[in-house]
Amino acid sequence: MPRTFLDHLAITAFSLESGAAFVADALGVSPQAGGEHPRMGTHNQLLRLGDTLYLEVIAPNPAAPAPGRPRWFGLDTLGAGSSPALSAWVVRSTDIQATAAAAAEPLGPVESMSRGALDWLITIPADGSVPLDGVAPALIEWRADAHPASRMEDRGCALALLELFHPDPDRVSRLLSSLALDAPVSVRRAGPGAAARLVAHIDTPHGRRTL
Repeated sequence: MPRTFLDHLAITAFSLESGAAFVADALGVSPQAGGEHPRMGTHNQLLRLGDTLYLEVIAPNPAAPAPGRPRWFGLDTLGAGSSPALSAWVVRSTDIQATAAAAAEPLGPVESMSRGALDWLITIPADGSVPLDGVAPALIEWRADAHPASRMEDRGCALALLELFHPDPDRVSRLLSSLALDAPVSVRRAGPGAAARLVAHIDTPHGRRTL
């Protein structure tokens, strides 16, 4: 089975403007313009974290028709009062079908997606949720010679560590092992009564910041 690598992190927001402002406030760096996802009725902004890694701010696109299906990353659960948050992460594979089949947790069907000239395959649960209480990754396989991050503006940011907090850390670790993941990811036990969550430590021109 192919090894997998961290591809991007996703900040979900009710509006793209609020999500971008959240990132700018937390990191001191603003994301750049992205594009639209016609099949999902969403749009995004992007921040490079390396040659093959980036941060995505993603939100429902009010100018796009409703997709007629649940949007990805749990976006349909957000209301106008919802705060932007680091809600998802995506793992890259050169053979998404083999990686999905080997995964210790169901990550959803593999679907074809696009944004402008970019095309890729990605796992999306039918209900649009993020599996394993929000800490399991989506899988992606790019149909491109160069990674999208390599074409983004370098604003001096890099991921130092992604922490996954969950009440059952052994279950999360089994999933990551089954994916043959090679990435700066650490699994932690969530405290008593605490919800599962993601925490990213990012080096910026202003020092290390947390999302």
